[in-house]
Amino acid sequence: MRSETLWEAKKRQNPGHSAWYISRFQQMREQGADLHGEARLIDALVPRGARILDAGCGPGRVGGELAARGHTVAGVDVDAELIEAAKQDFPDVQWFVGDLAELDLPAEGIAESFDAIVCAGNVMTFVAPGTQREVLVRMRNHLADGGRLVTGFGAGRGYDFGEFLEDAASAGLNCQQKFSTWDLRPFAPDSDFLVAVFGRG
Repeated sequence: MRSETLWEAKKRQNPGHSAWYISRFQQMREQGADLHGEARLIDALVPRGARILDAGCGPGRVGGELAARGHTVAGVDVDAELIEAAKQDFPDVQWFVGDLAELDLPAEGIAESFDAIVCAGNVMTFVAPGTQREVLVRMRNHLADGGRLVTGFGAGRGYDFGEFLEDAASAGLNCQQKFSTWDLRPFAPDSDFLVAVFGRG
């Protein structure tokens, strides 16, 4: 039996959480906020027309922008309500409901691997406890040779940066770079956010 993710637990406790989350980013977009820092970084890492997976895509903010920049994008999220919002806003992208701990896109008809996988928005801190390493293994298995996985999440969310990096290494991922922000500020021992770039080990 699949374990409940922490996102699902939050939604069970507050059924309006997903609607609030969607509305929050809609309001930020309307106010002119810069919501594309993650997409800019991924866009700079890949060739034109790359294949990109948005893992834990939410309502499609990052994946939708990458598609607008000319990439072939697929997105996966455990929350069907967020996926429905992504489909409405970005209908030309392939969006799937699924748990990253069970990620198997060939079973969904997507056989090709990805040039990049982006896992933004604190996704790694919302997966089911104890599945973090499996999530990393599944993402690694979807990377093409030479492809890169980029994750970003904050400190103090129940998943220590050191433990995360150990899990990634155990999953066959080689950490190539660490930053403290999506605009590539250096990572330091006291940084409260980690953006990590991995290749297949």
